[in-house]
Amino acid sequence: MKTTQMARRFVTTSLLTLLAPIVLFAPQAYAESYVAGQLGVTLPSISGGLTDNELTGVFPPGSTISDQSLKTSVLYGAKIGHYFRAAPWLGLEAEVYNTTPDIKQQDIVFSGPSGPVGSVNLPSVDFRVLTLAPLNLTLRYHKKRLQPYIAVGPGIFFARIKDPSITSDNTQSDTTFGLNAQVGLRYYVTRHFTVFMEGKFNHARFNFSETPPGINFNMFGFDGTYNMFHVAFGLSYNF
Repeated sequence: MKTTQMARRFVTTSLLTLLAPIVLFAPQAYAESYVAGQLGVTLPSISGGLTDNELTGVFPPGSTISDQSLKTSVLYGAKIGHYFRAAPWLGLEAEVYNTTPDIKQQDIVFSGPSGPVGSVNLPSVDFRVLTLAPLNLTLRYHKKRLQPYIAVGPGIFFARIKDPSITSDNTQSDTTFGLNAQVGLRYYVTRHFTVFMEGKFNHARFNFSETPPGINFNMFGFDGTYNMFHVAFGLSYNF
């Protein structure tokens, strides 16, 4: 009899031990949605700035300029997402964030079809990129309080450049599709509140094709590749 009671106690204790993580960390057992705010920094020194720049407009085909260095910038934005009950490791997320990695004052080398033709020192230009990622596919390890995750999806990039030294309308804008990817860590402070840290990567090709009237070497038309790395921190509410 005593042996039976001891066995029952052992089984009961074992079951409680196994069920405790589920009770404490309920997000791994249920469908989960969340909203979040994020704040971070854009790091063009890691990713190269605007590269593979081809001149357009009045310039002959095959004309290029050297890579354009960008400034470090603050990033801010928001997220909304959902993880599925049937597959709690799989989720969908939408996010939007803004950054202003202005083009630095720098020497720019102009090249024609036959090679370099000269360089010009150009002043700084305002550069703004708003990223909308409407459908990130997210994969996470959901069985612990600290959860690593990765996400990837298409991005819609709204870019604008403007020379602040010119009073006339000299803004050039472009909207294009590209890649938005991220890898991060999320920690459950409580069932409803989590903090996260992530690295983001963007890839897009911008086309600033309009050459404003007049002689304005700083606002020439060009196509450029935008590869950018960001680090973001945030707080989310889970429900």
